[in-house]
Amino acid sequence: MLELKNIKSNSVIVVAGPTASGKSALAIDLALRYNGEIVNADSMQVYAGTPIISASPTDEEKKLVPHHLYEIYPPSKKGAVTEWLNLAVAKIKDIWLREKLPILVGGTGFYIESLINGTSPIPETSSDIKNRVAKIMEQGGVDALYKALLETDPLGAEMVKPKDTSRVRRALEIFWDTGVSISEWFKLDFVKLLPDAEFEVIVLLPKLTVLEEKCSKRFDSMMQQGALEEAKQIYDLNLASSLPAMKAIGIPELINYLQGNISLEDAVKLAKLHTRQYAKRQLTWFRNRLKNNASYIIE
Repeated sequence: MLELKNIKSNSVIVVAGPTASGKSALAIDLALRYNGEIVNADSMQVYAGTPIISASPTDEEKKLVPHHLYEIYPPSKKGAVTEWLNLAVAKIKDIWLREKLPILVGGTGFYIESLINGTSPIPETSSDIKNRVAKIMEQGGVDALYKALLETDPLGAEMVKPKDTSRVRRALEIFWDTGVSISEWFKLDFVKLLPDAEFEVIVLLPKLTVLEEKCSKRFDSMMQQGALEEAKQIYDLNLASSLPAMKAIGIPELINYLQGNISLEDAVKLAKLHTRQYAKRQLTWFRNRLKNNASYIIE
């Protein structure tokens, strides 16, 4: 049983690791033992409508300890890391004020790293600029976006891959909104939103073979719990496939089945494969990016 040391009034416990590694169970155990409350750091679990497929906490788990920032957005919304950061910081401060221990748990490394190490001070761009860029994307795709970026901000264009839609769009939005290249913004020091926090980081790094088996078994369990019905409800909303909620592993594969393109057996096989591939990428990320900063490592 993991024993935490040196818990202070400004402590934040972080439980990180790949999908199906046991993060949620560990976080609940720690919250029960150390008067804690859990804060979500998973980019899929912020969306409502897919609690089974995104493996969000169950009602029973929520009754055991308070859980925050789960299923806070409709699936039609595109959440941003900056928005999540502001919500997480506000919630952590609220938990501190109530003299409880915030326990951040999730598998989205970028969220966790941004909270611990800070982010670039790039401001959020205006809705007008975002709409302008989105219109170009609709009419000409990422190629048109990259061409516009090359013409207006060649230095910024050098920092992104021409086919990386998210980064090309972001670089163009930033330059058009601020008049400053993303290359200049990245030269500035990172800003920490919780500069006085003391982070205790727990990283779960199970063996790949063990993790892959857990991923397969968990998807079988999801199917038994109603993952297909959940996918149909999302499918019936007629949302754009580019939205984050539509990219949750299991959703595209099951929708493909609902559209009559593949068998249910093949859809499940693909979802399991993609889950294992995702878990492997997460495992590599946490080993390379967070392991050296971890207070505790569970292998």
